[in-house]
Amino acid sequence: MSAPEDKKSAAYDSGETSKDGRPKNAAIGSGFQEQKLGQITDFSLVRRLWTYMRPYRWLFFLSLISMPALTAVSLVQPWLLQIAIDDYLIPGKLGGLWGVLALYAASIVGMAALTFGQMYVTQYAGQKALRDLRQELFEHVQGLSSDFFKKNPVGRLMSRMTTDIESLQEALSSGMISMVGDIITLTAIVVILLYKNWQLALASFVVVPVLVGLTAIFRYFLRKAFREIRVKIARLYSHLQESITGMSVIQLFVRENVSRDEYRDINADYRDANIRSIRYDALLYSVVEAVGSVTIGAIIWYGSGQALDGAITLGVLVAFIEYMQKFFVPIRDLAQKYNFLQSAMASSERVFQLLDTHETIPQPDSPRQIPEGPLTIEFDDVWFGYGGDEPVLRGLSFKVNPCERIALVGHTGAGKTTIIKLLTRLHDIERGRILLNGIDIREFDVQELRRKFAVVLQDVFLFSDTVRKNLTMGDSAVGDEDIRRATELVHADAMIERLDGGLDYAVSERGQNLSAGQKQLLAFARALIRDPEVLILDEATANVDTDTEALIQDAIERMLARQTSLVIAHRLSTIQRADRILVLHKGQLLEEGTHQDLVAAGGHYATLYRLQYATGAEIAAEADASTRASSASL
Repeated sequence: MSAPEDKKSAAYDSGETSKDGRPKNAAIGSGFQEQKLGQITDFSLVRRLWTYMRPYRWLFFLSLISMPALTAVSLVQPWLLQIAIDDYLIPGKLGGLWGVLALYAASIVGMAALTFGQMYVTQYAGQKALRDLRQELFEHVQGLSSDFFKKNPVGRLMSRMTTDIESLQEALSSGMISMVGDIITLTAIVVILLYKNWQLALASFVVVPVLVGLTAIFRYFLRKAFREIRVKIARLYSHLQESITGMSVIQLFVRENVSRDEYRDINADYRDANIRSIRYDALLYSVVEAVGSVTIGAIIWYGSGQALDGAITLGVLVAFIEYMQKFFVPIRDLAQKYNFLQSAMASSERVFQLLDTHETIPQPDSPRQIPEGPLTIEFDDVWFGYGGDEPVLRGLSFKVNPCERIALVGHTGAGKTTIIKLLTRLHDIERGRILLNGIDIREFDVQELRRKFAVVLQDVFLFSDTVRKNLTMGDSAVGDEDIRRATELVHADAMIERLDGGLDYAVSERGQNLSAGQKQLLAFARALIRDPEVLILDEATANVDTDTEALIQDAIERMLARQTSLVIAHRLSTIQRADRILVLHKGQLLEEGTHQDLVAAGGHYATLYRLQYATGAEIAAEADASTRASSASL
């Protein structure tokens, strides 16, 4: 099997294919795959979930201690019915019946009040615990490395952080408490029934082992079904996110039908997974209901005979029937809660799997302080690859002096952008060292290191917020004067003033209501507001028009004069005034020098320059000569 085929096969969950031959259950992306989690026990998951309830345990225990009172109020009702029948209705003493009815009504009101209080307190505590879990999960994901996000689709992570968390709501909010309450109720009913008539009670309890056995069987199938649902919805989210993000490409290439068919297959898989869980849920609930009905029928048949023989009173029989009905209510609730719990356990497995993923950039135990002022950057025999067989950088060594303007040039894949990612520790090198003022960058705190750099990329990302928030990135220490200084320096002030609302102009998702030039100007201003020691420009003027590029070039000349800078550019006209140009080829330093020196040397850089500009000049000259010749002939 070839390498591409092998990678393709590894991404498949099964060999099923759709009508057009595409893999029906192909996993989107690679890396953080849906793993088999059957070895994780429910107890370990519940114990870990409890750590999020522990800060609110007083609310949990307040709800817990209300359960015996709620059970008592509920179970007193059949006893009141027995008293009403045996002591008042049958003897015909209707005068005292009103007191019993008043107590019965009071028990109903009390049960309603206790149920409201218990549910409110439990849901309140559960929502607080879920908030903490969501916060921890989000903070954890923010600390994961770039490699992790390259390997995992956004939709899959979104399903972990939304639908899986929501599935835990029933378990953390009311599921556990309700199950405890149901167990208390069942225990109390068993004691009461044994006290009233132990022979009839034992006959009724024969069905309990049957129910326990059936529940154990359904447990396996329900957990498997809920796991499958979580996998399918993650795939659905991934496809939706990718399709909506790339909708313009889908439309431009008239790919709507293909995308629709792909979504139909994924959507059908999700539907089928839900139907399977519904089938098991319905079967379990109907079995419990059927067993309960048969048991009640048996009690009526057997108990009626005992009542006619005088072994028990009619009131006892009615109370017994009421208690048995109440006995099967928590059993039905437990069956339903059990389904919710299985769904929650399947979701908690996936959430904790993400929390236990530690693909992070290592932090030093004792971070060193980064020197203040201009920085010297040095790459010392650096090797790096993105996990493939072919390294991107091969023993790369160079040095950037303080306040020096360095340009990085080379064909696509030469390693230019990789240098930036390694310098800011979005990835870690495999061999060699990267030094700031002679200190290995791995000895610095990662966030403190990144604060020393400001990066302006070719593809500008803006958040759905105001222009002000996109410039300050939520830093309250940045004032209007800082914004004014930065926007004036990059000539963005006039553009911002023309926007409706100025700095308070609402930027749409990914800045779609701004032009490429406007977004690029905002990106430059955002970088300068931080007043970084090192400024990095990665094809920062590639997407702007000529007039905007002229403005940006003027701003670049002024701001690069006082900062160490690294500039990546394919258009060589933008780097001719660099102090030094590093020419990269296949991850190695091929040439270095000024623009004039490299052109004069006639090497790789000179070839790139001729291909980009000299040939164009010759074509223009030939066109001009042709035009003059045509005019002369006329």
